Amino acid sequence: MSIPVVRSVHVHPVKALRGVARAEAEVEPWGLADDRRWTVVDASGKVVTQRRHPRMALGSAEPLPGGAVRVSAPGRAPLTIEVPRPSATIRVEVFDTPVEAVPAGSDADAWFSAFLETEVRLVHMDEPAHRRPIDPAYALPGETVSFADGYPLLATASSSLDALNALIAQGDHAAEGPLPMNRFRPNVVLAGTAPWAEDDWTRLAIGEVTFRVAKSCGRCVVTTTDQETAERGKEPLRTLSRYRKDGSRLIFGQNLVPEHTGTIRVGDEVKILD
Repeated sequence: MSIPVVRSVHVHPVKALRGVARAEAEVEPWGLADDRRWTVVDASGKVVTQRRHPRMALGSAEPLPGGAVRVSAPGRAPLTIEVPRPSATIRVEVFDTPVEAVPAGSDADAWFSAFLETEVRLVHMDEPAHRRPIDPAYALPGETVSFADGYPLLATASSSLDALNALIAQGDHAAEGPLPMNRFRPNVVLAGTAPWAEDDWTRLAIGEVTFRVAKSCGRCVVTTTDQETAERGKEPLRTLSRYRKDGSRLIFGQNLVPEHTGTIRVGDEVKILD
């Protein structure tokens, strides 16, 4: 039996924009360093993602020292956005949860509004230790998360993607496959596990950091969005609905909560503890 290892590590500095592969990343209590500390919101303060604007897949955000980001997109001049100075926060809404955040400023707002062709703002999570609690049904007291969908890290397995792609190849939309892992926007991709083995995990160690498995990850329309072209299809949701359904949720990957901080690296051994 092969030893499970980390195949790749990814951060998404601005929620819904393209991810950045890294050889290693610091694990903070609320997620990987530089992961989803920025998000775009609409005029009413509601979070904006690829669910409503698949075009966001074409935007990139490069993390810079000190938490700043350099954003770029087709047809737009790149813009460097510094972490805003401490100031009054505004209330935004992340999937019906109110969160206090710091406005990034008019230049960032204008850049993203022009890119998405609608009025939006960019905001920054200044104090992730206090701003957004994890769903208490799956968290310990005091655990928080960044602007990620719901949990600090998302882990997927390459063998499970291979198994899913094999199922897609047998279906009505086989021409859409095989799908790449970036459709699922994970933080950590694992290799060397049996397909779907992650369904049974409750606790694991990745390198020097241990994690609690909070719950499987329910998937949405974002997974049908080609991350290179922003075009949408039917897969993988069509196949997940046939083979990977948990109640009303279509699942792929596992949400993780770190038990302590540390560093994870590509090539790290993965130990299934429970």
